[in-house]
Amino acid sequence: MPLSERRDGEDANVGPKLPTIGRRFLLRSVGIGAAALALAGSPPTSGQAAPASTGVAQPEPAAAVGRLRRWGMVIDLRRCDGCQSIGKPPQCTQACITGHYSPEPMEWIQVFEGPLQGGGTQFIPTPCQQCQNPPCVNVCPVAATFSTPEGVVLIDQNRCIGCRNCMEACPYDRRFFNWGQPPQPTDANDAKYHPMMQYPAIRGTVMKCDFCIDMAGSDRRPHCVQACPNHAIYYGDLEEDVATNGVEVIQISGFLNNNAGYRLKEELGTEPRVFYIPGHGELVGRDSHQTGRKPSEWPWQPEPGSAEWSRNGPGGHE
Repeated sequence: MPLSERRDGEDANVGPKLPTIGRRFLLRSVGIGAAALALAGSPPTSGQAAPASTGVAQPEPAAAVGRLRRWGMVIDLRRCDGCQSIGKPPQCTQACITGHYSPEPMEWIQVFEGPLQGGGTQFIPTPCQQCQNPPCVNVCPVAATFSTPEGVVLIDQNRCIGCRNCMEACPYDRRFFNWGQPPQPTDANDAKYHPMMQYPAIRGTVMKCDFCIDMAGSDRRPHCVQACPNHAIYYGDLEEDVATNGVEVIQISGFLNNNAGYRLKEELGTEPRVFYIPGHGELVGRDSHQTGRKPSEWPWQPEPGSAEWSRNGPGGHE
């Protein structure tokens, strides 16, 4: 779509205007509203200040009405076993594929298996890192990729010209290109496109994890958080220093500080909003030498010709 033909309410510099996002999902998802409010509003206790390496600022006092959120994620690798214990593909990836009608072979939150010092492996779920200093935004020539006021990085496929500069700039390899006609179910093709949901997918454009900002706006946790059988993924507000995995609420800064939290490729200065707790699934009984996981699945049949392209292009290899 030419820049002169964008929808009503869009801005040429920052992308489509997005609705104000609430915070009730943090409370309703765990059913302990009073406890969550107390945690979110209480000052950090002694020894819970965030370390310099995490980059998490301490929360200010009570939140003002209309205050912007800073959405973030914490992934506790001590609880991630690649879904080996249930004998299925990683459920965070599967839920993301199903919830977003992601075209094959896209895995917006991909679970990598990496080596550990001293032997063995760990599983690392890797969504878009939602950088506060996003290289992808800086190189897009048409403002198709942009940061929302809450800091979530999105892509407007109606603006994307397929130059793939953003893919080259992303140090986390978390962007995907529609080389061919994207394989999608009928429900996706019948949907009305919006950058917060990214379907139906459009040939010749870039797609990626959108941090489920549309779900946060309707007080729901992201697909990956809801689907994780071991509750390894927390989602919440860095501004108020509170997040939930659906069964418990944590103070983000204290949780990271007390458990050696870190971010991927911190030395690049991208300031990701996805944090990790080191581990290899030990809290859920995984032996680090138990390698391998089941491959992800796409539950819909591809359209004719759509299976002929891979992430690296027509006839390419993963």
